[in-house]
Amino acid sequence: MEHVLKSEVLIAIMFLGTVFFLLLGFPVAFTLSGSALLMAVVAVGLGAFDFSILSALPQRVFSVMTNEVLVAVPLFVFMGVTLERSRVAEELLDNMGRLFGGLRGGLGYSVFVVGALLAASTGIVGATVVTMGLLSLPTMLRRGYDPALACGSIAASGTLGQIIPPSIVLVLLGDQLSVAFQDAQYRMGNFAPDTVSVNDLFAGALFPGLVLVGMYMLYQAAMAWLKPESSPAIPADELRGTGDTSILFETMKSLVAPVVLIIAVLGSILGGLASPTEAAAVGAIGSLMLAGYRLDHAHGRPILLGGTCLLAVLVLTAFVDLRMQRNEISGREWGAILVAILLSVGLGWGLLVSVLRVYKHRVANGNRILQEVMRATMEISSMVFVILVGAAAFSLVFRGLGGDVLIENFLKGLPGGTVAAILVVMAVMFILGFFLDFLEIIFIVVPIVAPILLQMEVAPDVPMSPVWLGVMLAMNLQTSFLTPPFGFALFYLRGVAPDSIKTMDIYRGIVPFVAIQIFALVVLWYLPRVATWLPEALYPR
Repeated sequence: MEHVLKSEVLIAIMFLGTVFFLLLGFPVAFTLSGSALLMAVVAVGLGAFDFSILSALPQRVFSVMTNEVLVAVPLFVFMGVTLERSRVAEELLDNMGRLFGGLRGGLGYSVFVVGALLAASTGIVGATVVTMGLLSLPTMLRRGYDPALACGSIAASGTLGQIIPPSIVLVLLGDQLSVAFQDAQYRMGNFAPDTVSVNDLFAGALFPGLVLVGMYMLYQAAMAWLKPESSPAIPADELRGTGDTSILFETMKSLVAPVVLIIAVLGSILGGLASPTEAAAVGAIGSLMLAGYRLDHAHGRPILLGGTCLLAVLVLTAFVDLRMQRNEISGREWGAILVAILLSVGLGWGLLVSVLRVYKHRVANGNRILQEVMRATMEISSMVFVILVGAAAFSLVFRGLGGDVLIENFLKGLPGGTVAAILVVMAVMFILGFFLDFLEIIFIVVPIVAPILLQMEVAPDVPMSPVWLGVMLAMNLQTSFLTPPFGFALFYLRGVAPDSIKTMDIYRGIVPFVAIQIFALVVLWYLPRVATWLPEALYPR
């Protein structure tokens, strides 16, 4: 009994100490690993921990290094940063604003549409909020939009990258849930379990993400109707510079490339043509060619040829087996392989032209675009993987102290059963989201609670769906990004907002969107098929 109490106290001190040091601003990865090692030394001295448990840490680090799914992270980061630096968002917002500007709330609709497109092509919340804040907020204020509504719209649309695939959050969460689901099945005595993959989570998050965008737009429409002065239309004489047909044409032209890129990446994943890592590589190449084309439309034929070849290879892959490491290959397949080789040559030419163009082009600060993209990709990717290694050390010490058993007994002993357990976990993650980044929550909390929750039943003989749980967790994390006073999206927006915007304007504006997020979580709670139907239809078991 004394040993159990000692472990409980040590677990509480380790967790609270970690949060304390994080709030002081210490680097996340070093805080996680440092607090874990410090507590391990203390626990060994008290006889509550076996130091040999940490011998498993090198194997965990090696498993991270050899995890093919996680290779998608730097590739998706590269794709997002490239699109951000190539000013795709600026062109989209400008054309969308002119297209919808004649409507009351038109600029708000534009922000949500572009936010959803950027979410599906970048998946980086901070970059999206900053970009939208720099480009949209001054325009909305100049047009007479209510400052609170404008700030709330931009912050909410910027966080869509958490839930709309392909998202870095979903990649990391899917990897953790895959391990947690297998762990839960082993504990239940099933040694040949089904697997849950990042593909399943992408498919499950698609409809909830789109539903959330629809709810945002309905709120904007209601505000335009109930309080017209909060979101006025742009006067018609200011939109007469070009005809309606020209505006529509320019908008469609700016939409084509990003939409094709999104369809190529997300479609290849959902269609089973490529793994998330392979699709991320397609996205990285596509974003480079899109950036190269935008820098010089007049000499874009090689890039258009390369993009066409890329799409053609994807289509060819869907109908013909192009693998050459086989004993029997038919004449038709040899012909398709030859065509694929020729298409690869065209793709290589277009990619080479794009890389040279992006490399030579300099931005306002004098740096080359490619240089900035590579540096940002390295910084973000390094941060993710170093945090993952630190979280592995934290998890080992936590389990060595019996923390997983403690949490399991607590959740299973709650009087409300599964419902109470899920509500407690969601509430804890929501509160932690005020203080911690999504990376810490995914790497620390999810591996601890997910195996326990996935052993529970939502109804008699109805096991909990890992996809549904993953989407609920992702949407919860997105809500915590917005919640005052510590939501990270609010800090991003505060950093780029004009001096005329007060912090209370941002807080007031975001409250309705937090309520919409919570309502979306309630809808997903009572209608889990919104998240589970598409993965079941695409990947029947």
